[in-house]
Amino acid sequence: MPPRLTHFDDMGGAHMVGVAAKAETHRVARASGGIRMRPATLNMILAGTSKKGDVLGVARIAAIQGAKRTSEIIPLCHPLALTRVAAEFEASRRPSIITLTVTVETIGRTGVEMEALAAVSIGLLTIYDMCKAVDRAMTISEVRLLEKSGGKSGHFLHPQA
Repeated sequence: MPPRLTHFDDMGGAHMVGVAAKAETHRVARASGGIRMRPATLNMILAGTSKKGDVLGVARIAAIQGAKRTSEIIPLCHPLALTRVAAEFEASRRPSIITLTVTVETIGRTGVEMEALAAVSIGLLTIYDMCKAVDRAMTISEVRLLEKSGGKSGHFLHPQA
């Protein structure tokens, strides 16, 4: 029998998955993504000369806020009490790309994969927003779950992580 999508009931209606019977465990998810840009845009970000201020500092706060508010923007996500959100940036000059990796943790009955993915997306969108005046051709890509642990389904490691 093929795996069942958990956000649909037996009649095909969308619903929030019941998690009351699940055990509370330490749950961790790590996600990443990148934003490619012109070399001049990357130089501006790294030099801190953007007219809007510290691009990576603002994007870090946006990523953390994105993780905390995931249940408000993804309709069937449970609101979670997060115990940790860490956002780390890595810049590469060839190609000109900034990679954002976010780690989210909680002790709870459901995982934090969506929070990690939302955080990466919001952090990268914030970089785009702050730099679009100088580079509208920036491209966000490769947003993906790298790893998750905890819960009944156990450990997952992306094959390319």
